[in-house]
Amino acid sequence: MRERQHGDAAKGTGLLTRIERALGTGTAAYLPGDGWIRLTLPLDDGGPAPVTVDVIADTARAPRGIVYLLPGGGLNFAAEFFTPGGRGDHNLAHELRRRGLLVVGVTPREDAAAAADVSAEWGLESHRRDLAGVVDALDRVLELPYQYAGHSAGAALALDAASHDTSPRLRRVVALDTTGPYTGDLALRAADTRDAYATRLAQGVPFVDPGLAAVIAKAVADPDGVSPAPWPPEPALRFTHAGLAHFALIRTAALPGPANWIYTRGHSAGTYTFGATPAEDRFALTHTPAATWHAATSALGSGLLPAALMRDLAAVWAGDDATYGIAWDRITAEVVWVNTELGRGDHPRGAELIRAGGNEHVSFTVVPGYGHGDAVWATAAASDVWSRL
Repeated sequence: MRERQHGDAAKGTGLLTRIERALGTGTAAYLPGDGWIRLTLPLDDGGPAPVTVDVIADTARAPRGIVYLLPGGGLNFAAEFFTPGGRGDHNLAHELRRRGLLVVGVTPREDAAAAADVSAEWGLESHRRDLAGVVDALDRVLELPYQYAGHSAGAALALDAASHDTSPRLRRVVALDTTGPYTGDLALRAADTRDAYATRLAQGVPFVDPGLAAVIAKAVADPDGVSPAPWPPEPALRFTHAGLAHFALIRTAALPGPANWIYTRGHSAGTYTFGATPAEDRFALTHTPAATWHAATSALGSGLLPAALMRDLAAVWAGDDATYGIAWDRITAEVVWVNTELGRGDHPRGAELIRAGGNEHVSFTVVPGYGHGDAVWATAAASDVWSRL
């Protein structure tokens, strides 16, 4: 048995070695697992911060295709797709590996960047170019059919990449909890959000720090401590650290900030009831344990969002093609679009535009009772969400 395991691992390492060579310079790290092996490779292109590629290969069989996993804004591959939820292999990366796919996670530059290094040019087009560089390099050596799969901002990137990708090997796009153009009042609100980020850029502030990782870390280290955030029933009082973390996850749409309105309710399904004092608040998460949220946010790098990326995403939501638009009619691969009821909600306009462009292979569904992050981290995500992908 040991000899067979060693031989399987060697086969996996051989594939990853080819990938490492194809992607060029960088200091590679290999991590063997039970039936799999992981390569992590920051791509050193001389910029202030590298794109990082993670590859998960099955050691028992050759892959039948590739899935490029694209994390949401402020996240990275490890935090979003490699965070366990109860079992060490309960994450979307291993789910897709078990389906016979070579998993390639592409983490954008901002995850490895200091605030001073975030560029005002790191918009959606820049992210798409970085992704295309990885895809082109691997396609030359592997020549396998592939798909893009992203969550949130990563799903928007997947759709944008597909609209520019003419390769016959691109077979599928998976968009997990994201939105295309809104209509009516929501489109106007999106335009205001676009302007808010454009103003931020004009003021010389090219990044946004959502701060969720720090909020959750304090909730774990000192749950009963007093946070600096005003308590809604009596603003002179302050949330506890645990209360603030749960409120931020469950009632994200109620938080200040130019983009929190895009959530129907929040990042995580749950209940929050105010008590007579902040210490008496009662709260609970429904699908994703607090420990999983802590594990995920603890795996973040900078956690920063480029303001240029947020401006471009808001332009997409507003239908403002002059600032940035996705060519929906050029997406010809199959599209599987899955939203969550409490996250990005029932807004199928992007899927409808793809169909209107002549692509009949488009589905749009909404998972009831789930929040935005629950789609990737919920204990029952495999049956409730991933089975739809």
